[in-house]
Amino acid sequence: MDILVSNLGRVDYLPTYVAMQEFTEKRGTPPSSDMPDQLLICEHPPVFTQGLAGKAEHIFNPADIPVVQTNRGGQVTYHGPGQVVAYPLIDLKRAGYFVKEYVYRLEEAIIRTLAHFGVTGHRVAGAPGIYVRLDDPTSHAMLPQRPSKSTAAQGRGSDPDFAGLGKIGALGIKVSRNCTYHGAALNVAMDLEPFARINPCGYARLQTVDLSTIGVSVGWAEAADVLSHKLVTYLAP
Repeated sequence: MDILVSNLGRVDYLPTYVAMQEFTEKRGTPPSSDMPDQLLICEHPPVFTQGLAGKAEHIFNPADIPVVQTNRGGQVTYHGPGQVVAYPLIDLKRAGYFVKEYVYRLEEAIIRTLAHFGVTGHRVAGAPGIYVRLDDPTSHAMLPQRPSKSTAAQGRGSDPDFAGLGKIGALGIKVSRNCTYHGAALNVAMDLEPFARINPCGYARLQTVDLSTIGVSVGWAEAADVLSHKLVTYLAP
């Protein structure tokens, strides 16, 4: 069954969050269990969102930006204009893969989107999301802090090493009765100042970047189109 893609443009965060919850609750109830998967693509006005693990001390100065408590995983992040936000509403049981692989596929779609624009995205062990080398965003050299079989076997252990890296893509998901909501965000051309008001994803001194600050000039619509195509490809059963 194909994934239905909806480009919502700029929409407020809270009603979008509520709509995702309602859709997920409805599809778990017969006869609506055969509802097709959806992919919502949008951007939000400035908002901080807290995950279930979120701690108040990770938000220093929200000022005029609202803070919304959510039921997704993870800690605090920022959404704002110039960021492509993707909300895949996927029935994992029907798709035939589990949560760990779903996260991998989400990250892979962001990595492939970055590659389309000549940027190399990297995974960091113990820190979901996608990162770029600040000194050379096109470098294919492997990171010493990349995930490996040894780190997977050991668990998270010590805090992730973000030396020389900037975070360009974030993940925060919720799975209810095998169905996903919330999702991922790719920074395209944003005002990055609000990230300085928080510890992004709960990590102090984690630098956040976008495509614009690493020298890639691309419009929101083009980035959204590429990311949506990559997500449809990599989230397919």
